[in-house]
Amino acid sequence: MQTLYTLASLEHGEQGNKEAAARILNDKLEHVLDIFTVAVWHLVRIAQYAETDAAQRSSKYLPTAEDMHANTQIAQNGFILNILKNESFKEKIKKDKLERFVDEEWIKKVFQQLIKTEEYEKYIAIAKPTPTQEKEIVQFIWEKQVLENEGLVSYFNDELPGWEDDCELITMLMQNFLKGGAKTNFMHLLSGEKKEYAHDLLLAVIEKETPCVELIAPKLNNWDKERVAMIDMLLLRMGVCEFLYFPTIPTKVTINEYIDIAKQYSTPLSGQFVNGVLDNILKEMVKDNKISKMER
Repeated sequence: MQTLYTLASLEHGEQGNKEAAARILNDKLEHVLDIFTVAVWHLVRIAQYAETDAAQRSSKYLPTAEDMHANTQIAQNGFILNILKNESFKEKIKKDKLERFVDEEWIKKVFQQLIKTEEYEKYIAIAKPTPTQEKEIVQFIWEKQVLENEGLVSYFNDELPGWEDDCELITMLMQNFLKGGAKTNFMHLLSGEKKEYAHDLLLAVIEKETPCVELIAPKLNNWDKERVAMIDMLLLRMGVCEFLYFPTIPTKVTINEYIDIAKQYSTPLSGQFVNGVLDNILKEMVKDNKISKMER
């Protein structure tokens, strides 16, 4: 959708340029991968800060016994160490110089907030955490110490272009990452199959614009299609393409996804509008036996 929106803002002759479309989509996917990797790098640096904090406390002029024995267990967290062993992660950080997006003051603030939590106290009290417990504390850091930290999220909005638009996607990627982790390829955001689908849908919406608009226009009731919000029209075209040309995607999934996107990116009433139009189009297609879906 973002790629199609970008294309729509180009000179008229470029709007149907398939090469430009593919390039823009690839650039957007690469940018999301950058932001996701930065998010993971924050988790690593927060955990590593335990050692920095311990060193600073022990080097005080008059350190206390507690200062001399600050717990650094989180820095040796197995899940964190597996990230650091991931060659694609190291390559991505180095290749795109992503260290520049990490502010050490924020790392310090989040760590100091973390060590005051009951979850952290329970974690460091475990002599030998299991892999599940190690993953759980990392997930806690992400969900409660990063995402719920308004100041840090504001920093991301200011310093990571695209964070605000893609935060929901980054959150989904992080959820998947926390389930797997070690096998993640940080040089490629999508699997070959998903990337192929993204490009196929993009090109279908471009190539099939005329027949899709012909199906949509009669369902706009009193709305002139020129007055429909651009994003709404793009989502309707994407939905119709999925109905007609992507047999493995259930129609209910298509409608629900585009309702959610419309609510997030368009006008307050866009979700209801997209739902109504796509539902009417689907009913007509089913009646005319134009829908052919298969099991995945």
